[in-house]
Amino acid sequence: MVSFQYRQEAVWIGIDVGTTGVRAIAYDITGKKAAGAEAFYPLLTPHPDWAEENPEQIFAAVKEVVGKAAADLRYKSRQLAGLSLSTVMHSFAGLDEHYRPLMDMQTWADSRSAGIVREMKEDEGLCRRFYEKTGCPIHASYPLAKILWLKKNHPDMFSQMKYVGSLKDYLFYGLTGKWLIDKSAASTSGLYNEKQGVWDEEILSYAGLKKEQLPEVVSTTHLEKLQESAASEMGLPAGLSVVIGATDGVLVNVGIGAVEPGQLSATIGTSGALRMLTREPLTDGKMRTWCYNLTDDMWVAGGAINNGGMILRWVKDKVCHYTPHHLENLDVDGYDLMTMKAAHVAAGSDGLVMLPCFTGERAPYWNSELRGMFFGLSLNHSRSHMIRACLEGISYSMNAVMLALRDFGEIRDIRVSGSFTKSALWLQILASVLNEELILPDNSEGAAFGAAVLGFIASGELSGIGATRELVKPKRIITPDPEEAKVYKELYQIFDSLYWKLQPELSAIAAFQKAHA
Repeated sequence: MVSFQYRQEAVWIGIDVGTTGVRAIAYDITGKKAAGAEAFYPLLTPHPDWAEENPEQIFAAVKEVVGKAAADLRYKSRQLAGLSLSTVMHSFAGLDEHYRPLMDMQTWADSRSAGIVREMKEDEGLCRRFYEKTGCPIHASYPLAKILWLKKNHPDMFSQMKYVGSLKDYLFYGLTGKWLIDKSAASTSGLYNEKQGVWDEEILSYAGLKKEQLPEVVSTTHLEKLQESAASEMGLPAGLSVVIGATDGVLVNVGIGAVEPGQLSATIGTSGALRMLTREPLTDGKMRTWCYNLTDDMWVAGGAINNGGMILRWVKDKVCHYTPHHLENLDVDGYDLMTMKAAHVAAGSDGLVMLPCFTGERAPYWNSELRGMFFGLSLNHSRSHMIRACLEGISYSMNAVMLALRDFGEIRDIRVSGSFTKSALWLQILASVLNEELILPDNSEGAAFGAAVLGFIASGELSGIGATRELVKPKRIITPDPEEAKVYKELYQIFDSLYWKLQPELSAIAAFQKAHA
């Protein structure tokens, strides 16, 4: 085996573990990509409102992509300094005494605990107290609600649970043999007191947990050594540095250079999010936003929406019925074809408004019983109108989060990332809906590069995340169209009122769907 020696020109592999896939990308200290690999795994939906994954399958995928990236580095005679992790937020699985999962892991998209959340929200004082402590609104996406669901519905399994696990601590244990969790992942659990920096005793008692069941919390730049069992499977030397890293959401800001207070990142992939860096944990008086840790002296306030690109996939498959054979004959990408059709429709989709809450919603409403709708349909509306209305509706959801973040202070600039940046039309729509300039950076990898940056910080090569503002340059600036912005301002008011006026009906139809599933 070729031994990796750390030198000034060495690279770090950022491992970006997402909802349905993982990427391992090697970067040098200037942000230049040196190697990369990706693999995919399924999202399991065995019952309505369930969204699970097999953590062992994910760990196997992580080892596969790291091994491929490392082999590519050896071929190129590049030196590897270490690995650094980025993982998706809000996962939960009970672990046995050997840190092995007792069940498949519930993901952020799992909303089976919506009934638990509804009961909790009857006590507004408790919800506000928990939110002020943790920075996490009471919602089914958070591990707190998932743990309560397990306790109520599977008490035997709950009693067998020796440890409370998440994807981050499970993977880090598999790589290093050390059961730890970073502040970023801990702060997305609903169990961690952000202001005191400890697992919250009141919330643990409420959930029926003991502090000993949770991992020790460490900084996002904490470093351990790769253990022999994992090293041999990936073709790496035992003892290689492994940085625990942070969660994917907050690392996007680092990866695209949005690293100063007042800078925002706007991301739309499968879901979507707006995030603003702050010097201290901030909570919202209306409980619309969350706040998670990034580094010891930097936090990220923001809000994530459930329904982003997944809505476009639904339109492609269920409305447009684009089959692979059909697209192959046309020699065109399905999403490109949809964008071309939507571009022929004027801003506002001739009065068609789409509420994209197919899987409930997180920020700013935190309501798992929301459902999607097309509002204002008339005979002149076509599939092209429906496509554009979806692009606009997702952008309206992003604007709802933006309005909450404006209360935290002046917005300096907004940098964009995610698969939606491939669409010039969608970028223009979002700029006009927000009525703000958008900056498309030259590095679109986001969380993978952010994780690698934490590696360079842990090794002392970079002084802090602020260094990335010099590494990431603007590739393009998208300015809002004044006339489109007027149209979208008017339609957003209708979009927002649909939620507030139809809450009983939305709850009723969600209950009907569940009863007849």
